Parts: sequence; C-alpha cells; structure tokens
Amino acid sequence: MNLFLDANVVLDVLAGREPHWRASARVLSVIESGRATGLLSAHSVTTIYYLLSKHLDRRRARAAIVQLLGLVHAAAVDHAVLLQALSLGWKDFEDAVQAAAAMNAKATHLITRDPRDFAALTIPVLTPEEFIAST
Repeated sequence: MNLFLDANVVLDVLAGREPHWRASARVLSVIESGRATGLLSAHSVTTIYYLLSKHLDRRRARAAIVQLLGLVHAAAVDHAVLLQALSLGWKDFEDAVQAAAAMNAKATHLITRDPRDFAALTIPVLTPEEFIAST
C-alpha cells in the first residue's frame, strides 16, 4: 500500500495542530510500522519546512524534515508531472500537482484533510480518520 500524504496531514503532526494531529499521527504510525509506504510530493517538503520554520525555528524545522524524509519518500515533481497537472484542468493548480505526483508515484491512496479538493482523482482519497477506520 502506497500512501500519498497531502502536506496538511504532515503539518498536523509536526506542528501539533489540534484537533487533527492524533489521526494524522496514526497514519504516520502505519507507515512507520512498515504496513505502508509513505509518499510526499517533493514540493511539499519545501512548503512544510517554510511553515515549520515560522512555527518553530529553522534548526528544529530542519531536524523535523530530516526525520520526515527518513519515514517517507519524496515523489517527483518534474516537467512531466507539471504538464500532467495542467492537463487535468483543475481550478487549483497546487492540488492538481499533488494529484499528478500521486499518480506518477503509483500511490494507492491519497490522504488529506480536504478530500473535496481531490474529488476527480481516480485513486481513493481519504481523510486520516477514514483511512484509520479502514485499516
């Protein structure tokens, strides 16, 4: 099982965002246990670092990214992924890039707190709570 994580799921855990971090942490626990492979778009890593450095500090944000990359694989966001995202014709380009990266990385599920943003995606899109309930 290949779980593609939307940035909001990771940020919930790393920033301890209430009330969401517990369910998101359980998704990461599934990955950590080896029952699934975690995927995160490469461009989400930079966004997560930027936001964490504002919430924490640069040193702790960097340490969190190092730990995160020990847990999940960065899914490529390259020329082909960007073109595929544009071809989807979605209103939100960033969500389209996430979707294209997930498809190219062969994700079996996309985990997000905003499933409506990915309604047109052909792979299952679940909230962290829905994913945990299904496992």
